[in-house]
Order: sequence, then structure tokens, then C-alpha cells
Amino acid sequence: MTQKTSILGRISQLAKANINAMLDRAEDPEKMLNQLVTDFTNSIAEAEEAVAQTIANTRMAEQDLEIDRQAVQEWGHKAAAASSKADELRAAGDTAGADRFDNLAKVALTRQIGFEREAKEAEPRIAQQNATVQQLKDGLTVMRTKLEDLKNRRSQLVARARSAEAQSQVQESMASIDVMDPTSDLARFEDRIRNQEAMVQGRSEARATTLEDQFAELEEDGDDAEVQARLAALKGRGA
Repeated sequence: MTQKTSILGRISQLAKANINAMLDRAEDPEKMLNQLVTDFTNSIAEAEEAVAQTIANTRMAEQDLEIDRQAVQEWGHKAAAASSKADELRAAGDTAGADRFDNLAKVALTRQIGFEREAKEAEPRIAQQNATVQQLKDGLTVMRTKLEDLKNRRSQLVARARSAEAQSQVQESMASIDVMDPTSDLARFEDRIRNQEAMVQGRSEARATTLEDQFAELEEDGDDAEVQARLAALKGRGA
């Protein structure tokens, strides 16, 4: 297998690659895209060299073919000229001279046939080389398109990954804010104030209860004095 055939096979394989399926199976799509971009870039560079070399060989073969075609015409003209000269000499009675120019015409015709054979053999070979060049060019076009698509997909994937990371960081920040919710501290502070207020009210009520008890005692003492006074008055009336 020649290098040209190998490159052509790689181009065909990469051009037919199902990128979406490969990404779906990949554990790390971004890493897979990076590897694909590298593979495509390297393969395109190798393919471009192969195409350039193939085109160069084809163009040189086409130049050789054109030279052969020109040689066919030139030797044809020489053969015709020699044959015409031979006919002229023969008509003049110069048989030896006529034979010499006929031999020259035969040599020219032999050369013409050789160049015709070379041109005939070169034509299909050059046609195949041109077909190969076209295949390589088409494959390169597909690969370049896929390479651009891969680069775009990689950029989109990286952007999505960064966006997801940013959203994750925001959510983590929000979660930490929830854990350190200042309203919960305010609630605890409010409860403490309410408790203090309740204690003040409790102490106030406790003091009020003590005063009422004291006034109740005074009332009881007053009742006892009244009872004693009235008893004394009864006793005085009975004396």
C-alpha cells in the first residue's frame, strides 16, 4: 500500500466518521473533541502534502504526455518529408537516394509509433491520477468542514461547561447563604427580646401580687381592730 493510498483511506475514514455517535459514547466529550481536532488537523496536513505530491506527479506526467504528442506530430512530419524526398529522387532516377530517404521515413515512423505508444499508455494513468487528486480534494473539503464543525462544537461545549460550572458555583453560594441566613439570627434575637419582655412582665406581675397580699393583710388587720372595738362596745353596754 502506497502512502498516497494510505492517506486517501484515512481521509475517507475520517470524512465518514459519525462525530455525534463518537461523542455520545465518550466519557469525556471535551477530551474526545480535543483528540478529534488533533487527529483531523494532523490528517489534513498529511493529506495536503499527499495531494500536492500527487498533483505535482500528475502535472509532470501531463507535460510528458504533451511532449510525446508533439513528438508524434514532429516525427510524422519528418517521415512525410523523407518519403516525399524519396519519391522525388526516385522519379529523377536516383534509386539509391530514394531508398536512403525511404529508410529515413521508416525510422521517423518507428519513432512516431514509439511516442504514440507512450502517449496511449500515459493517458489512462494520468486520468486515474486526476481522479485520485479529485478524491483527495473532495475528502480534504469534507475534512476541513468537519474540522471547523469540531472546533465550533468544542467551543460551544467549553462555553456550556463553564456556564454549568458558574451556575454550580452560584447554587453553592446560595446554599451557603441559606445556611447563614441572617433572618434566622434575627428570629433568635427577637425570641430573646420576647423572652426578656415576658420576664419583665412576669416580675411586674410578681411585684403586683405581693402588694395586693400586703393590702389584704392590712384589710384583715383592720377587720380585727373593728371586731375588737365592737366587742368592747358590747361589753361596755352590758356593764
